[in-house]
Amino acid sequence: MSDCAIVGINWGDEGKGRMVDLLTENYDIVVRFQGGGNAGHTVVNDKGKFALHLLPSGIFRDGVVNILGNGVALDPENLWKEIQTVKNSGVELTPDNLKISDRASILMPWHRDLDELEENRLSDKKYGSTKQGIAPFYSDKYQKKTVLCGELFYPDKLKAHLADLTEWKNLVLKGVYGAKEYTKDMLDDWLNNYCEKIKPFICDSGDYLSKAKKQGKNILFEAQLGSLRDIDYGIYPYTTSSNTTAAYAPIGSGLPGAQIGTVTGVVKAYSTCVGEGPFVCEMFGDEAEALRKEGNEYGAKTGRPRRVGPIDIPATRYGVEVQAATEIALTKLDVLSYMDKIPVCREYELNGQILERFPFPTALDDCKPVIEYFDGWKCDISGIRTWDGLPKEAKEYVLYIEKCIGCPIKYISVGPERESIIIR
Repeated sequence: MSDCAIVGINWGDEGKGRMVDLLTENYDIVVRFQGGGNAGHTVVNDKGKFALHLLPSGIFRDGVVNILGNGVALDPENLWKEIQTVKNSGVELTPDNLKISDRASILMPWHRDLDELEENRLSDKKYGSTKQGIAPFYSDKYQKKTVLCGELFYPDKLKAHLADLTEWKNLVLKGVYGAKEYTKDMLDDWLNNYCEKIKPFICDSGDYLSKAKKQGKNILFEAQLGSLRDIDYGIYPYTTSSNTTAAYAPIGSGLPGAQIGTVTGVVKAYSTCVGEGPFVCEMFGDEAEALRKEGNEYGAKTGRPRRVGPIDIPATRYGVEVQAATEIALTKLDVLSYMDKIPVCREYELNGQILERFPFPTALDDCKPVIEYFDGWKCDISGIRTWDGLPKEAKEYVLYIEKCIGCPIKYISVGPERESIIIR
């Protein structure tokens, strides 16, 4: 079996966590390769319902090793709290099944402070950040002003490094924002309360992955967010600050020579978007609220209502291209069962011209959706487990999407539970 990347095709929140949880049955290792705790992967299985923010979604499978790669924004405080929450639900987490790359950079408390301070400064021009410190973290990483997890094993050198970073960061906090400064005692407390507790999980995960490949182990790479939030290919500047694409998986995982044979792109049967930025197909009013309520569309990390709309064909086709997806998992098809007529954003209209291709981000604000309607199936499909068992109208909807985006739809999710899946 070839290695696989599970990635988001749209704005994120497509249901990647439930697909990782499902497909890890066939894999030995799951690696999160980018992003931080700013988004949630919701997983429902026999152990309960979980909203994971940093932990890979393979942690619920016995015998599967889960790795946080060097491309991750490693937040020790939130990670430790998440570890405790999952362990309290009866899930075993040890250095044998959870490993943290010693080359992952640590997200510091001041990164969250700076994120919120900057969003507040921007006011009505804000980016819609979750205020988890992601943008300041990646900015610092590429300025070479972060602490690597491996430095925790060199306390004397870490102390000197942190002193230099604190002096520099306090200049920004106080001088630019008039905010509180950090002291050595504050950071010592934070290191003891959180960083020391995750140290047993830190290792040379790159070496582990290299040896695992030589032993014939199968690896699944788990992405956060989706194509349209990618720092290079998304709706810039309303993106995250990392690369959410499958192409980055080898780099961010710690296995740069990885050959990914399967890219499973996850697409929701309708569109959702958390945060600011253009969202051409957006619904409003009672129509939006009905879909939001039916799909329980509230952010896993923030709880804030997601913006919703019909499936967006230009955006989805573009996302498939960006990810080089080889197959699609279509999630939450069951949510649409209440609709008499199901809308689809078939194309965009820009200044009187019809666009089939997703345009440059600056043009999105002036685009209007071209909507086509399909007959609804008006029945509960959550118990169906075969393609032939789906109503004719549901099949027609799926086949239309498949044709438009040019990628085979292999998986169809009809519920959040692990077993609520149709495999074509």
